[in-house]
Amino acid sequence: MRILLVDDEVELTGPLSRVLTREGYNVDAVYEGISGSRLAQAGSYDLLILDWMLPGKTGLEICQELRRQGKTTPVLFLTAKDTLDDRVEGLDAGADDYLVKPFELRELLARVRALLRRSGAEVYSITTGRLVVADLELDSENQVAYRQERVIELSQKESQLLQYFMEHTGQLLTHVQIMQHLWQDDEQPSSNVIAALIRLLRRKIEVGKETPLIHTVYGKGYRFGASSVDSVQ
Repeated sequence: MRILLVDDEVELTGPLSRVLTREGYNVDAVYEGISGSRLAQAGSYDLLILDWMLPGKTGLEICQELRRQGKTTPVLFLTAKDTLDDRVEGLDAGADDYLVKPFELRELLARVRALLRRSGAEVYSITTGRLVVADLELDSENQVAYRQERVIELSQKESQLLQYFMEHTGQLLTHVQIMQHLWQDDEQPSSNVIAALIRLLRRKIEVGKETPLIHTVYGKGYRFGASSVDSVQ
């Protein structure tokens, strides 16, 4: 997951960048608005964390420019501007969330995870030790998943398959790729076993009206995520 952090407070940006990096994110940090705007428009980021007041160009202006261009990258404002009017102005400019300085680090990390989940991005938190995509969490070490407050017990192969899917969210995974990942060359089963395993996993993680996450791309393989443009469940 790639995050762009734009804040001119060096005493905040450096430590925050290191914390986010320890959490498993790939962080680019800049200290003024013009460079921040250029990176935000050119880079493929999963989240932008912007200070409101920046030299050169404000975080508000960066956000407004991105939204006018139709870019939907989630934006989290960090700012000392704490009035209701300020919050409304920031959200109306296209921000997805707003955190007032000073803030608790735990709250910032929780908001980062929430924004990435909302955008359908894959998140791995060193703090929780869980892989997260949309509203599904996987604790692979204990072979347990969580969705909509449900606890989902998984077999070893189901857990391995789900982890493989979540680590490659949005990518087309062929039957051959899945088979090679789950089994050694000398013990590979038939393709019917993979289809059966995926049916079992679907029954566990997609219940009732929950959004389908495993999508069949007929004749090719499977794609994992909250949406899939070329697949049928």
